[in-house]
Amino acid sequence: MQISPSILSSDFAHLADELDRISSADWAHVDVMDGHFVPNLTLGLPVVESLVAVSPIPLDCHLMIDDPDRWAPAYAEAGAKSVTFHIEAAKDPVTLARTLRAAGARASMALKPGTPFAPYADLLPELDMVLVMTVEPGFGGQSFMADQMPKVAQVREAVRRHGGEVWVQVDGGVSASTIEQCADAGADVFVAGSAVYGADNAADAVAELRALATNHSH
Repeated sequence: MQISPSILSSDFAHLADELDRISSADWAHVDVMDGHFVPNLTLGLPVVESLVAVSPIPLDCHLMIDDPDRWAPAYAEAGAKSVTFHIEAAKDPVTLARTLRAAGARASMALKPGTPFAPYADLLPELDMVLVMTVEPGFGGQSFMADQMPKVAQVREAVRRHGGEVWVQVDGGVSASTIEQCADAGADVFVAGSAVYGADNAADAVAELRALATNHSH
């Protein structure tokens, strides 16, 4: 059970300090948005390169961007250890995933809430993680969509049949009150933003989330 706090909820003026606050987590989740694929603009490659240099934990870059075939490999080359592209935006996901792996990153595919998993199940051999969005991507602080849990279970079952070690990540509205149903459905990597950064003690929040998920894991 891995916790990946989203720095989208952190203080962008003090990113190095904010990464230190979550040093007990497994990953630092970095939301890259381009203002095209999603209606928001966050940060890009120069900031990610700076974060890689100071982060005590590996970066989990979630690219909510158009044309990831062109732009995603640079994030792996910059040192992000996990790079997630959106299947809705990728033109050649097999080549992209292989390029990411060749650059030293885990390759991950993300699905928006309205995107079904079944048409992409045959991509599992190329992937290290599948991200099931539990909010509409683009903004932090949205409400958790419990109706995505059947999709999480579907991905987990497909991973079981496939037999490889593919992680199942959830992102959006994950908190102490929702993480158990995510773990029950089969998720094993949990992105939490305000649930961690809004807490007085981020390390305590990470530990609590990890314990709740572990108690409900399969």
